[in-house]
Amino acid sequence: MNDLSQKTNEIQQNVVLECRDLTKRYEDGKYDVVVFENIQLSLNAGEMAAIVGASGSGKTTLLNMLAGLDLPSSGDVLLNGESWSDMSDSTRSKTRNASLGFVYQFHHLLPEFSALENVMMPMLIAGKKTKTASEKAKKVLELVGLAERCSHRPSQLSGGERQRIAIARALVNDPTFVLMDEPTGNLDETTATGIKELVQSLALELNMAFLIVTHDETMLDWMDSAYRLKFGQLVKIDKI
Repeated sequence: MNDLSQKTNEIQQNVVLECRDLTKRYEDGKYDVVVFENIQLSLNAGEMAAIVGASGSGKTTLLNMLAGLDLPSSGDVLLNGESWSDMSDSTRSKTRNASLGFVYQFHHLLPEFSALENVMMPMLIAGKKTKTASEKAKKVLELVGLAERCSHRPSQLSGGERQRIAIARALVNDPTFVLMDEPTGNLDETTATGIKELVQSLALELNMAFLIVTHDETMLDWMDSAYRLKFGQLVKIDKI
């Protein structure tokens, strides 16, 4: 194998998420409504990317496609080289739990459980022993700067701390890809900056791919690449 072929293979092996001609449409009576079509996207390990777009542009639909929660009308989404469309429902669920971390805008922490128990949850769902899950969750909470909050319930935490707990929960199973939906949408400017800094440091330290779907265009300054979803097309934003 020559040097060029070897380098090409290394790049291809580094691709975590890939969209190929991704199209989603809905039939509404006699109308065929196209949400987006022929979207191309590739995200490497350790890369941070953002997708911005106005309300109604299809960001939520695209997010569901990327997470394997909904399937495309045509085209494909591949996570670690495996197509969501080729998996059974049960395999998609297991793959999401093992390889995909998801951070919601409203964090969705379980109020009756402690921070530690919330972070442990994905590991317990995956069948890991309680002791193993607890030890790993403590390490991840330390990673996001909340080791001292293990026993606190969500109601005892600030908005920024709750979002960090949600990020820790997304990281606990060592995913290759973390998908974040408006992670700073409900935070003040100072707290939001702290979350951006945390995501940047985690991408570098853990070599995970992060994709953030957001209205917050200040997020773009922190990203390696950025895209705008508009009129059914995903267009790369040139960064200065």
